[in-house]
Amino acid sequence: MTFIVDSHCHLNYGSLAEDMDGVLARAKAAGVGTMLAINARLKEFDDVLKIAEAHEQIWATVGSHPHDAEDEWGITPEELIKKAEHKKVVGIGETGLDYFYEHAPRDKQKQNFIAHIEAARVTGLPLIVHARDADDDCAEIMEAEMKKGAYPAVIHCFTASEEFARRSLDIGCYISLSGIVTFKSAKELQEAIKIIPLEKMLIETDAPFLAPVPMRGKANEPSYVKHTAEFLANHFDISFEELANATTDNFFKLFSKTERPNFP
Repeated sequence: MTFIVDSHCHLNYGSLAEDMDGVLARAKAAGVGTMLAINARLKEFDDVLKIAEAHEQIWATVGSHPHDAEDEWGITPEELIKKAEHKKVVGIGETGLDYFYEHAPRDKQKQNFIAHIEAARVTGLPLIVHARDADDDCAEIMEAEMKKGAYPAVIHCFTASEEFARRSLDIGCYISLSGIVTFKSAKELQEAIKIIPLEKMLIETDAPFLAPVPMRGKANEPSYVKHTAEFLANHFDISFEELANATTDNFFKLFSKTERPNFP
């Protein structure tokens, strides 16, 4: 069976947390052998970590979403670095900027974002970046911080412009694609992603959000990443196996603290 990775999911939320055994069984049946459980609020870190500790195929991150930059303002690199010492914590984030909802002031979003970048730089763990309607500010911060010292990063759930993709790739970022690319309304996105080289591409669900076609309207879950992989293989005119193998290899290269399991 072809091995797939869901590089970004929120397993501590809603229906996923309530049916973990079912979620994992369906993921395995779909060929999903590894999942990255994303921490979106520091106050939920222990919940995310417990899930990763309980399952060999699940890894965790530590971070605070820009939506929560006011409630969790003043995050220091040191507290992120300390939590990242755990053997199951393999990434920093998700973090970044969100000017679409603006649930938090932009200055606080930026300060928290930079703290996460410093933690990624110090630990060498990949930064998981959320960017929505904030392309220029996000790119400028990442470019300026990269000049201070390199750090690995992935732009998660990419929905931005070709220019933002190019600027992200120019500083070495990976780009992760979600079920949004399968939407009929995503024609501009489908064009923009054509510049992303296969060796810099990851796939994700962002579960329980953003279920791909043909599962729209349902709560998303890791098994559904297969639908996104199938769409992208067709979109890039390559085999499903080539797309799956490349994105899986990319995940383990970027998240080098993880261990690739025997699968199935």
